[in-house]
Amino acid sequence: MSFMKKIFGSNSNDEQTGGNNMMKIGIVLGSTREGRVSPQVGAWVKELADKRGDAEYEIIDIADFKLPLLGETGGDASGAAAWSAAVAKQDGFVFIVQEYNHSITGALKNALDYLREEWNNKAAGIVSYGSVGGARATEHLRGVLSELQVAHVRVHPALSLFTDFENGTDFKPAAVQADSVNQMLDQVIPWTKALKTVRN
Repeated sequence: MSFMKKIFGSNSNDEQTGGNNMMKIGIVLGSTREGRVSPQVGAWVKELADKRGDAEYEIIDIADFKLPLLGETGGDASGAAAWSAAVAKQDGFVFIVQEYNHSITGALKNALDYLREEWNNKAAGIVSYGSVGGARATEHLRGVLSELQVAHVRVHPALSLFTDFENGTDFKPAAVQADSVNQMLDQVIPWTKALKTVRN
C-alpha cells in the first residue's frame, strides 16, 4: 500500500458507503442565545453532508449541555461529562460560527475550553455567518483550534446576513453556498481519516 493510501485511505466502495471506516463528524452549533439561527444553518449543512454518504454526521448543540462558565462552582457536572463524551466520540467537526463583536460567542469559547484531549488530533471545517460572513470570528476560532491541536481546513463557507438570510432571521442561502460546503467537506474528510491514524 502506498504512503498516501495508508494515510488518507483508499476509495474502495465499502469505505465510501460505510463499513468499519465510516468517520463520525459532529456539526457543532456555536450559539445558545434565544432566537439564534444556528439550528437552521446546522440542519442545512447536515442535509448537504448526509447526501455525500462519506461519514456519519451528527448535530451537537452546545445549548443542550447547560455548561456553566469554566471554573465556576456549583455547576452541574453531568453536563460537562456529557459534553466530554459527545466530543470524544467524534472523528472530526464542522463548527457553525456566529460573529459577535468581531469574535466567536462566549458560549462556544467556553465549550471549547472545557475539554482538551477530546479535541486533539482531529480535523474541522468552519461555516460562519455575520455582516461580513463571520470572517473575523472564523479567524479567532482558527487560533483556538490550533492550540487544541485541531487541524482546520482552508475552505470556509461564509454566509452573509444580508444575502443568505431573509430579514436577518430566515435562512435562505444562495445556491453557490452549497458548493462551498461540499468543497469544505472534500477537505475535512481526508484529513479526518489521516488524523485518525495519528490517534490510533
